[in-house]
Amino acid sequence: MNPRTRVKICGLTRSEDALLAAHLGVDAIGLVFYDKSPRNVSLEQAGQICKALPAFVTKVALFLDPAAAQVSQVLDQLDIDLIQFHGSESAEFCASFNRPYIKALGMAGQNNLATLMDVYQQASGLLLDSHVTGVAGGTGETFDWDEIPESFRQSIILAGGLNPNNVADAIRKIRPFAVDLSSGVEAAPGIKDAALMAQLINEVKRVDCEIS
Repeated sequence: MNPRTRVKICGLTRSEDALLAAHLGVDAIGLVFYDKSPRNVSLEQAGQICKALPAFVTKVALFLDPAAAQVSQVLDQLDIDLIQFHGSESAEFCASFNRPYIKALGMAGQNNLATLMDVYQQASGLLLDSHVTGVAGGTGETFDWDEIPESFRQSIILAGGLNPNNVADAIRKIRPFAVDLSSGVEAAPGIKDAALMAQLINEVKRVDCEIS
């Protein structure tokens, strides 16, 4: 039997969206701490979201080339389970906070994926997105899934342009450990759409049953 596909919804800015996502069955939610993103949250917003969530939902803090002090402040003030780095952070920097982390790798123009995966081998997970490395995601654009080497597919977190209409195809083709969506389940940047989130979870469950 194939393991079920885990689901993370990223870029949440409202407690009610996070709580609904949890009730629908997501495994993790992502909070963006990058002031150039339309999904950026303040410490106060993030705190309210964290407090609203029930047990067993992983809370992920996302950064892009942050100062170490910013990461430490977020970890000190919020109940964060996992860090996600989306920039050009070194493996040493990512590991310096004594907290499990995910490293996002941009696939645009990527020709040394295996080398990068080896560099970040201490990461708890590697997320493949459609953007250029060091640039924020959430663009709503996919990349060519055939570019992912077969040997890596079942261990990665797949992102980049996923939505309820294409997530089943992505899971059938790649069989990733997890999928990560942001703009694909939104009514507007940072505002999640309840119907789209429900459709997403239903699609993931459906395709998991289909291929098990």
